[in-house]
Amino acid sequence: MPGILTSIFDSLNGIGPAGYLALVIAVSVACQWVAWRLGIPSILLLLLVGFGLGQIVRGEDALGHEVLLDGVRITVGIILFEGSLSLRLKQIHDLRRPVRRLCSVTVLIAWALITTSAWLLGFDARLALLIGAILVVTGPTVINPILRALRPTRRISSLLRWEGIIVDPIGAVLALLVFQAVLSGEASTALPAVLGSLGRTVLVAFGLGVGLGALLEVVMRRRAVPDYLHGVMFLAAAIGALVVSDALQPESGLLTVTVLGIFLGNRPKLHLEHVAEFKEHLQVLFVGALFIVLAGRVTPDQLVAVAPKALIFLAALVLVVRPVSVLLGLLGTGVTRNERLLLASMAPRGVVAAAVTSIFALGLARAAESLAQRAASTPPSERDALVAQAGQLQRLADEATQLVPLVFIVIVCTVAIYGFGIGRIAERFGFASPNPQGVVFVGVNTWVVDTAKHLQELGIPVLIVARNHAGLAGARAAGVPTLTANILSEFAVKDMDLAGMGHFVACTPQDEINATAAREFQHVFGGANSYQLRRDGRSTGTGDDRSDTAGHLSGRYAFVPPLSRAELDDRMVSGMTVQQVQLSPELTLEDVQEHYGDDLVILFAQRSPGRVEVARPSLALPHDEGIIVAMVREPSHAPELTYAAEPAERHT
Repeated sequence: MPGILTSIFDSLNGIGPAGYLALVIAVSVACQWVAWRLGIPSILLLLLVGFGLGQIVRGEDALGHEVLLDGVRITVGIILFEGSLSLRLKQIHDLRRPVRRLCSVTVLIAWALITTSAWLLGFDARLALLIGAILVVTGPTVINPILRALRPTRRISSLLRWEGIIVDPIGAVLALLVFQAVLSGEASTALPAVLGSLGRTVLVAFGLGVGLGALLEVVMRRRAVPDYLHGVMFLAAAIGALVVSDALQPESGLLTVTVLGIFLGNRPKLHLEHVAEFKEHLQVLFVGALFIVLAGRVTPDQLVAVAPKALIFLAALVLVVRPVSVLLGLLGTGVTRNERLLLASMAPRGVVAAAVTSIFALGLARAAESLAQRAASTPPSERDALVAQAGQLQRLADEATQLVPLVFIVIVCTVAIYGFGIGRIAERFGFASPNPQGVVFVGVNTWVVDTAKHLQELGIPVLIVARNHAGLAGARAAGVPTLTANILSEFAVKDMDLAGMGHFVACTPQDEINATAAREFQHVFGGANSYQLRRDGRSTGTGDDRSDTAGHLSGRYAFVPPLSRAELDDRMVSGMTVQQVQLSPELTLEDVQEHYGDDLVILFAQRSPGRVEVARPSLALPHDEGIIVAMVREPSHAPELTYAAEPAERHT
């Protein structure tokens, strides 16, 4: 075995660019799948595995330093573009002031506090300013996976997503301005340089972002490009905007692609859902690869050397910087106290912090080397000043070598702290559930209301959505939460509050609406948790390609046996009722099935308190423990069964 491991290590040490990229992609996908299975933040596993892989093979050795950092820059730009495409101003019509404050006042307070913390820990004041600028960011690479698992309220989700995406380029621009000020030397020359750089950055970003966005909008509205090229066209546009922007003004590219994405995402009736889906798939791949690569640049010796300082710094970030900056920044904005406390408990750092740190740490070393070479070729009268300035930059560059491992520790620990802790805090404040189990029913009828009532009695959140307000009267009278909306409307698809919801069942009388809604909400609930009723008059699958509906055009069929809406309605009209049945060794599932015979329709199963599953033909139902919610008809001359609860009052 040791010989085999040695052989593997030797082969990895000599791996080429293609082999390294293939390895990184395979490992990143595997890590994200394992994290999903274990229910842990994927980024945490990516960082730890990437760190271990980096001790065997490093990205710089396989790809070269320049290619690696340029690839990181482009990939981060694509991630920010994808995230900004989903930022819709309509989502924050009641949150515009808090969002502005999060992206301005809160950032400035955090910058000041982080800078002070770094300075008190012994960093040079100029380097402390740079650290502060870099670490004001959170970012979509860490926020989005947590929100996807947590599914909080619309307000909390909007605030965190807007802050994460908007502050990322702001942090990069701040870091650039500090970097340029450090290189300028004297304060008299630094201030004009910083102001000029800021003006050029904003001008280039908004000019290029809005201009290119307007051009893309014209192309899309005139249908000048075929649909199959839309995804790659927007990808090429984002990469081109990033590179051109950085060429015109260094480090302005991230702001440019963010402006481009927000502009396109908010153009009226410009449908980019298929583009966004293409970008989402790329983002999942790129995020995993980035964290694997960047974590591999850190060595154990670097971590050990900076660990004591990093842990104190981390405590300041979590216990002081984030709470103070959020609580002060959002005062008087209409954000509730509990919402501020939750936001104060959520600030994981992501890939932009890691990438920008690597770029500027390298930039300081290069600037010091360049200045030293310039001093060697200048007249003696000017040489002393240049040598002194080069010496100062070199000392800063030497100190900056601590930044990469410091930020690595901050990223790992903040992802762990916030990723594992935010669910409990959000649940305590009533903003989310760490394991969403709620059920969304689309369409209303007696059996839907009865089923929803039973699920509520089992502690499962429910929501009934229907387009007819009057039709929801019975549900409202029963105390079941309702929402009047067309499930295929822009509001329902993009803005509906789904906090705590984990399952989707489309049960309207229209089969095509059910199928379309189930497919659409797979993006939110996943294909495993999005269901529709069986299509009316059709079997679940005859094997005939001409008569069966294509599988990708339907959701999963719900219930056992899977029945159509008309069949379920007819059974209720004929006198069947929805009941809960407590299973036990004395009353097994087989006993229940024998008692009710063919009239039994199992709707939901609960194996343990607080967790529910939609019954389906492929589900292994509980046998002798747990509860089933089922539509039943009491047979004549049969022994009475014991129910888990009284049947819900029927509603029409």
